[in-house]
Amino acid sequence: MSETRVASAPPVLRPNLPLGVVVAMSCLALFMVVLDATIVTVALPDMQAGLDMSTDQQQWVVSGYLITLGGFLLLAARAGDLFGHKRVFLFGAVVFTVASLIGGLASDSVVLIVARIAQGAGASALTPASLSLITASHTDERERERALALWSMMGGIAGLAGVVLGGVLTAELSWRWVLFVNVPPGFALFVAGALFLLPSAGAERTRLDLPGALCVTLGVGALTYGLSEASNEGWGSPQTVVPLIAAAVLIAAFLVAEARGSRPLIPLELLRPRTLRIANLLMFCLGVTLTALLFFLSLYCQQVLGYSALRTGMAMLPVTVIFIVGGITSRQLVPVVGPRPMLVAGGLIAAVGIAWVATIPTHSAYVTHILLPNLVGGFGVSIMLLAVTISGTAGVEPKNAGAASGLLNTSRQIGGAVGLAVLVNVASSVTSHAGHDRGRLDALVQGYRVAFLVNGGIMLLAALAALALPTMAAAKEKAAEPFDGQAATTRP
Repeated sequence: MSETRVASAPPVLRPNLPLGVVVAMSCLALFMVVLDATIVTVALPDMQAGLDMSTDQQQWVVSGYLITLGGFLLLAARAGDLFGHKRVFLFGAVVFTVASLIGGLASDSVVLIVARIAQGAGASALTPASLSLITASHTDERERERALALWSMMGGIAGLAGVVLGGVLTAELSWRWVLFVNVPPGFALFVAGALFLLPSAGAERTRLDLPGALCVTLGVGALTYGLSEASNEGWGSPQTVVPLIAAAVLIAAFLVAEARGSRPLIPLELLRPRTLRIANLLMFCLGVTLTALLFFLSLYCQQVLGYSALRTGMAMLPVTVIFIVGGITSRQLVPVVGPRPMLVAGGLIAAVGIAWVATIPTHSAYVTHILLPNLVGGFGVSIMLLAVTISGTAGVEPKNAGAASGLLNTSRQIGGAVGLAVLVNVASSVTSHAGHDRGRLDALVQGYRVAFLVNGGIMLLAALAALALPTMAAAKEKAAEPFDGQAATTRP
């Protein structure tokens, strides 16, 4: 039987070790990265009670992780080319594990948030390095495809496990264990990487665009901070205005750095095609919706309905399962109808489902007000993920394919961070005004309702934006190609 081989590369594993070792390490790394995007969600109310956190600080537990994960993702991928994927992988494992330990031991909210930011930096190194280890070690094309499919599936499983495991650990032990749980596998990853992986020189000697990565990460962080402070201090306060001005300056500096740099993180010519610009806008919107949906749903279940952390995790489980169902459905339909109809239909379905969620009362029926509307909204979002990736990468030159995929993932993480800050601001403002005339729970519910309505409106705008995409026969063909793993670095 003939075998299809890809270009040979220096060996990744020590001699006589099976390729399953590198697949297991890469899958575990991705599992940890995606798990930490969702596992803390159910634990947020317990974190608030234990560390006397405000709602804005709760938001930063999620946003801090997403900002550094998205902001340094492209830099970490380039660092692997320069310094070798083993070094970047080990660096990510150390930072992620130590940050998890510090976060679990945190005695105040500031330490916890800083630890989460550091976790995101470690995750940004682990994600591309784990993918690169698979692609570099598997020279047989069929074996590579199987390994990448397993790696991608791990993201979906991790998102599913996060809400359940977060509920179990918080209920049976404490919220600190949603962070401590990363320490044993993180330590195991570092030891296995140090023992089993071969050191490698970077295949590409070039300067890292560290200024660009710092500018975009700090700029998004300043923007998120300014937006979160607006609900407490007012839009005209120095605490709001100064960070927003800093964000504008830093993002402008990032654009200048990318335009003038010899090897920018994001080549600006990459953004010229309208298709890619729209696809990144859609991915930004999806990041907002995915993050905010789980965030507010967790708070509503525990703060309003009085659910335990475990019951909340189980209540949210069907919402995460529907993402897998929607992903399978999308994989079957996109090659038939093309990405644009899927994006429009998914955006409309998601908007209807999330608008239905916005009808939540103070005393709700689980099936009517939580389960069914979230299944509808979640299904709509899930059938968009593959379609938007195909739209964003179709027609991109091969030399820019990795940058286009990385940009889509960055848009999603940053969308989650910035969008959550905006929606928390909206909910807090509504709750504050409603609190003068209503009881505490009624005011909270009113804030959540408006946040869900705005979130549904974002999905409606996404559906309208998708109408501007061209019909692409080439995109249909791309959907039928074997999955290459480049675009799915994180899954809900």
